[in-house]
Amino acid sequence: MPRDRTSASTRNLVAKTTDILRERIFAAEPGALIGSLHELARSLDVGIVTLQQVARVLEHEGLLEVRRGPGGGYFGARPDEAALERALHSYMRLNPATFEEALDMTSLLFNELATAAASCRDEALREELRVLSTRLPVGASQEIATFEVEFQELLFRMVRRPLFEMLTRVTLQYSTSQEGRRIHRYGNGLTHWSEGRARIINAILANDPELTKFEANRQNRAMVLAHLHGARGEA
Repeated sequence: MPRDRTSASTRNLVAKTTDILRERIFAAEPGALIGSLHELARSLDVGIVTLQQVARVLEHEGLLEVRRGPGGGYFGARPDEAALERALHSYMRLNPATFEEALDMTSLLFNELATAAASCRDEALREELRVLSTRLPVGASQEIATFEVEFQELLFRMVRRPLFEMLTRVTLQYSTSQEGRRIHRYGNGLTHWSEGRARIINAILANDPELTKFEANRQNRAMVLAHLHGARGEA
């Protein structure tokens, strides 16, 4: 058999076995013993070398812990959120994603996040938002940056959508890390920004998703689209 065909067959076997073992790990409790090297090789009907390749993939994903010695074996694990965020951020840098693409996605995610928060009925969280709204800054950009972090973190707690949160965090981190590629975020000035954020917050507190989306589109999305259209025109 030609060498390239053999290599392709090996890669397919590793990929298939990885999928099967990954599902076994997800079906078990975190930290549970999945099996020993030889037990898993027999149950998966693969050789030791193939299983070791599979194990390296799953270790890299944060889904497997290999313990050696007495009491050792292959144990299921779960990657932490920070590791997942780093992996997605690395993916965006390697492909790479453009600043404009990340900015566009960040804008869309913020609008959806704010709209979803308008359906929150948790009075404790809603009270936090009311209090936060009384501290809307109209001064230095640093004050606005601090407010935005608090606002978004509160929206995450009001919505509770883990994948949505991770995508928002990573795209925001990526777009703000691109030096020299920032747009003026405050529209016609800091007062304009503050008034716009107040309208979004009031719509959320009114439990009105449609109004929230309208206000978010008006203040946030429209400005980003104007920048993106301008960037394409310059290209």
